[in-house]
Amino acid sequence: MPLITFISHNGEAREVEAESGHSLMQAALDGGIDDILAECGGSCSCATCHCYIDEPWRSKLPAADDMEQGILDGVLEPEDGSRLSCQIEVRDDLEGMEVRLPASQY
Repeated sequence: MPLITFISHNGEAREVEAESGHSLMQAALDGGIDDILAECGGSCSCATCHCYIDEPWRSKLPAADDMEQGILDGVLEPEDGSRLSCQIEVRDDLEGMEVRLPASQY
């Protein structure tokens, strides 16, 4: 199970053991990351699991599809690395990935 580091907007870092095959959103919820709200339960319809993925991790992930990109168009404080964590599948090769979180999901 890869370790993923979630970094809050104020810089607080927290490592979470993530199960391969599950979503990054589920790893955050299981790990008690309060900055991920996941109101739609991972159905790619609410953007309350918005996160930022920086290089080099971004290039290791599949690109956001049209549905995810449409939801991301409405997030607060979008960045080049904005993603919905419900759409990122955890894999063993993501060991050590850092995920930054926005100040607010609303």
